Amino acid sequence: MGWSYGLPALIVAVLGIVVSKVGWRWFYIAAVTTPRDVTALFAYIKLLILVRKYQRKNVTVSDIFQTQVAKHPDKTCIIYEDKVWTFRDLNEFSNRVANLFHTHGYKRGDVVCLLLENRPEFIGVWLGLSKIGVITPLINTNLRGPSLLHSITVAKSSALIYGEGFKECIIEISKDLPSHLALYQFNNAKNEPTEGAAKDMSTLLQSASKDKIPAHIERADHHDKLLYIYTSGTTGLPKAAVISHSRYIFIVAGIHYTMNFRNDDIFYTPLPLYHTAGGVMSVGQTLIFGATVVIKKKFSASGFFPDVKKYNCTVAQYIGEMCRYILATPPNPADASHKLRLIFGNGLRPQIWPQFVQRFNIPKVGEFYGATEGNANIVNNDNTVGAIGFVSRIIPSVYPISIIRADQNTGEPIRDEKGLCQLCKPNEPGVFIGKIIEGNPSREFLGYVDRQASEKKVVRDVFRKGDMAFLSGDLLVADERGYLYFKDRTGDTFRWKGENVSTSEVEAQVSNVAGYRDCIVYGVEIPNLEGRAGMAAIYDPDRVVDLEQFSENIKKVLPTYARPQFLRFLTKIDLTGTFKLRKVDLQKEGFDPNKITDSLYYQTAKGKYEALTKEIYDQICRNEVRF
Repeated sequence: MGWSYGLPALIVAVLGIVVSKVGWRWFYIAAVTTPRDVTALFAYIKLLILVRKYQRKNVTVSDIFQTQVAKHPDKTCIIYEDKVWTFRDLNEFSNRVANLFHTHGYKRGDVVCLLLENRPEFIGVWLGLSKIGVITPLINTNLRGPSLLHSITVAKSSALIYGEGFKECIIEISKDLPSHLALYQFNNAKNEPTEGAAKDMSTLLQSASKDKIPAHIERADHHDKLLYIYTSGTTGLPKAAVISHSRYIFIVAGIHYTMNFRNDDIFYTPLPLYHTAGGVMSVGQTLIFGATVVIKKKFSASGFFPDVKKYNCTVAQYIGEMCRYILATPPNPADASHKLRLIFGNGLRPQIWPQFVQRFNIPKVGEFYGATEGNANIVNNDNTVGAIGFVSRIIPSVYPISIIRADQNTGEPIRDEKGLCQLCKPNEPGVFIGKIIEGNPSREFLGYVDRQASEKKVVRDVFRKGDMAFLSGDLLVADERGYLYFKDRTGDTFRWKGENVSTSEVEAQVSNVAGYRDCIVYGVEIPNLEGRAGMAAIYDPDRVVDLEQFSENIKKVLPTYARPQFLRFLTKIDLTGTFKLRKVDLQKEGFDPNKITDSLYYQTAKGKYEALTKEIYDQICRNEVRF
């Protein structure tokens, strides 16, 4: 048989083997996802080229910033409350900081904490300290008492810089601060008197040199530590995650290329600069790529889009809870008359995604997922509603992240007979992990300052003996096309009536039905009943939620087993700096009216909510009320 017959027959045979192995469906999935995967692959290649170039040159964040200063010294760098800082302004301020602390004896490897509100000087302080190799822990400005003290001491700090507005909270813990800790008070123009041994940093900076630091000073290198960024502290004390220069550059460049940011973009971020989202992803576009960033002292739901319009912003940043607050504001002419081409962030719930995009005329949403300390980072950059990213179904090994089977309560991986982890199938929830490769900025896990806390986030012997992965602790699910969707945190999912209930999904629906109010959902134990019943705590200090309407509407959006059995109407709430509600104390208090002064309700057998009195509570505990 000649080639005219042999080659087609060979192709048919090979095709038959492939089809028998993967099925025809694979070709359909390949056809619809290839454009998405190719776009992501090109972005990833650009990222790798950039980070490897900087690695070869052994450059730091401040080195890269210097190139931006040289390119356009008079370009607007930061806008804050109508004050404009150019690249030259930020460079000169950071040089003053570097020279001041060098003359005070600080050197490479020292640690100086920073407790300051959002303002240009916040960026200038840690940038200046980095020029002499000093590591800067960025302290959450909401912390007080033991949490604040812990954040300072766990970092093994030599000094603390704090704004004048935080003087009182520093005085409160002063007797417990290490005796060697030097204090620097950063004052506004009023020149607030310092307390005790604290130095007046603002006055000292005026006489410090704005010129580049002397060449003989030992500088940091590419892999040195740059910042410590603390977890939000929704449970336990905050943990300090390590951010090196290489890690900072990787995060900034990664979001830059995957979101297709431009160097002439004007970014708007009202997020706290002590967290990765605002302080690295947005501010980093200025330091690394020369863009302009608008920062705010505090987030304002009603001021979000008016600010975006006022400053001609082209990119704005969000956190999911912020979108709900913004959506609840009255209509405003600025809602859709802006120049935004993209909003990016994490946590935009699918239940409000379409409404938010439509009302505010958003051309594109860039949803990302990732932990400050982790290496499992993904991006949804093609407007797929609800997705937080994707994995390729065609070339899954290009970006080594996976979803593995795990106990949904503990997060502990479920292993096979060989002791190895098991991949989840499409639409099967599991724990998200990222492969660890030491020395690779995209795959390295730097963890926390506390090494024991770091070890808890590492799973070993994943798909072969000896390999390692970062254990996110988050439950995700991947659909047939590889799109990833957040389900819940391990331990937050609870079981009721034989069904697994995701607190995040229930929270989204309860919030919508309650008029976009803050709410938190958790499972509570009822004596002598299996599982945990759902309870929703809703922030409604004026008690405007109509219970009858609420009960009717919740039936339309949640199955019976997922509807809250108990309601608690909060008169005050405790939010973290990233707008996350604190759950632990609420869960401990349960539904006991003997301990709780807030209004409590329970769901009757008819699906109505009625007041939970002490008498009813006793009946529930005696199992005289059916659920």
